[in-house]
Amino acid sequence: MRTVLFVCTGNTCRSPMAEGIAQKMAEDGRLPAGIGPLFFASAGVSAFDGGSTSHETVAVLERMHAPVPEHSKRLTAEMVRKADLVLGMTAAHVARARSLVANDPAAAARVQPLDPSGDVPDPIGLGQRAYDELGAYFAELIPQRIAGMLGA
Repeated sequence: MRTVLFVCTGNTCRSPMAEGIAQKMAEDGRLPAGIGPLFFASAGVSAFDGGSTSHETVAVLERMHAPVPEHSKRLTAEMVRKADLVLGMTAAHVARARSLVANDPAAAARVQPLDPSGDVPDPIGLGQRAYDELGAYFAELIPQRIAGMLGA
């Protein structure tokens, strides 16, 4: 089983939303069959272990009937090394994840931006609509990115 790790800042909004949506898509067979079984996780470059997922993110995931990651985790070098694919929400998240494994070029190469065209904006403080829009965006982007990066 391969692991996909989503990375953001606090692991309370973007990355847990991406994790839950990806897991739901995998459960529903909405990821390409050639990828094989996947495990999804998320972490934050500045997260406090045990923080709560934002209410807005929980609302998006519940409406999608997706699993809700309940507690934040701080990104570690071990997480990056163990993942087959690490998808950062911003260029800064990608840089931080790569810096944790700077002595392991193979692991650093597996760290990529979730959206190759630019940073995924942080919805914090922008209201439920921003979170809803982000959820719809992830539902379109995640299957494409995972398929493209994992060779399906």
